[in-house]
Amino acid sequence: MGKRIAIVGAGALGGYVGGYLTRQGQDVTLIDMWPENIEAMRSRGLELDGVTPEEKFTVNNLRTMHLTEVQSLSKEKPIDIAFISVKSYDTEWATMLIKPYLAPDGYVVSLQNCVNEEKIAGIVGWGRTVGVIASVISVEMFDAARIRRTAAKGGDKHTVFRIGEVHGVITGRVRELVDMFSKIDSAKAVTNLWGERWSKLTQNGMRNGVSAVTGLTTPQCDLNAGIRRFAIQLGAEAVRVAQALGYELEKVGGIKPGLFALAAEGNADAMAEVEQHMIARAKENPRADMQRPSMAQDIGKGRRTEIDFMNGYIVERGRALRIPTPGHEKLVDLVRKIERGELDVSPCHLGRGTT
Repeated sequence: MGKRIAIVGAGALGGYVGGYLTRQGQDVTLIDMWPENIEAMRSRGLELDGVTPEEKFTVNNLRTMHLTEVQSLSKEKPIDIAFISVKSYDTEWATMLIKPYLAPDGYVVSLQNCVNEEKIAGIVGWGRTVGVIASVISVEMFDAARIRRTAAKGGDKHTVFRIGEVHGVITGRVRELVDMFSKIDSAKAVTNLWGERWSKLTQNGMRNGVSAVTGLTTPQCDLNAGIRRFAIQLGAEAVRVAQALGYELEKVGGIKPGLFALAAEGNADAMAEVEQHMIARAKENPRADMQRPSMAQDIGKGRRTEIDFMNGYIVERGRALRIPTPGHEKLVDLVRKIERGELDVSPCHLGRGTT
């Protein structure tokens, strides 16, 4: 018999992965806290879209549950793999929700932004905690049970799913997950989960809040000289904190992480190389007018953001190490003010210059 899979949080990423896994024939149960989303999946299926015609399809006959229905899992075969795919501020309760229904050798996978493995391990134990990083996937739930991806599939050019144990050993369950995810997009087992997490955190720290505050897409931000330089400063600060913590970072947006630090610290050659790369990628993006990261989507929908778990987390770790992070502090303050309605979204908050 196949593994029983539960996905707690059937939003953009959880729904996207759950839809593909269901289409593979996996035994998947999608659990969500938005009633309209579950009802729409039940009535018309889950509609997925991407940048190619082959990525547009509807997944029908999904197994779904409202939060109030989760207790019925006690009458069924236990869950072997539970994916937590909620916002970071919902991690603990979502993990507690699914914990009673795990099989004795069942485990929990963080399929989220930010660094949440420690929170999950605090509830189910380190031995039952695995991480999956979704790198440059750009998925958006623009309506109930409707998800679109605005970034091209990685294929052999970019590995989208990086899967690893917290201790770095490539285990059987990591290989099992790689096999599942490789049928969705490119996937690999990693021995450097924490370095991968911090590389993604650095990338998110440069992108999410900046787009949320300015109202611009990521490519539009990169084509604005003032905003681009601010993003480079954010990258530099995150890199210095990660290095002080002892993490070995992977490339961030295709750029060696040390270049961000050198650029922000006055190295003209490094700045030129970083800017050239960012501008080129922005100009090559076929969906430059659509690619808004999750935090910008949240601001647009009036939802709470993950700013405290993204840029705020970098600030917190930096303070503990006495490493200044003024760019991240500024961004946290701006996002909070916009959430409270004290400021309107505008590019003027971070820069007016153009390339």
